[in-house]
Amino acid sequence: MLPAQYRMRRSADFGATVRHGRRAVQPDLVIYDRRTDTPEPSALDSSTAIPPRVGLIIAKSVGPAVTRHRVARRLRHVARDVLADLEPCEQLVIRALPGSSNATSEALGGQLRAGLRSIRRTSGAVR
Repeated sequence: MLPAQYRMRRSADFGATVRHGRRAVQPDLVIYDRRTDTPEPSALDSSTAIPPRVGLIIAKSVGPAVTRHRVARRLRHVARDVLADLEPCEQLVIRALPGSSNATSEALGGQLRAGLRSIRRTSGAVR
């Protein structure tokens, strides 16, 4: 499960990440990554670092509700494993494509990591 502090909840955050972030396309996923230098205004009062945020987009084209929830659980699980690789104030949106309903957790995790590597390689932020 993805801890609550790392979940993206506001539609404005989703929209900004999808519109202004870097994109990597994988067979079953599209990964959007946006790094912001300034934290959200509501977070300025906090003395701790702003954690990275992860959001999921799973459309009805993935399948019926049961299938979409299964894909969401798998994606939250694999997203938890890459949290350590994300920087503070980084926003990540994972869009599930229809083929993700048949993909294993290992395949989704590999595609997520490959997409992040691709994004970092094109942005010059190699880790």
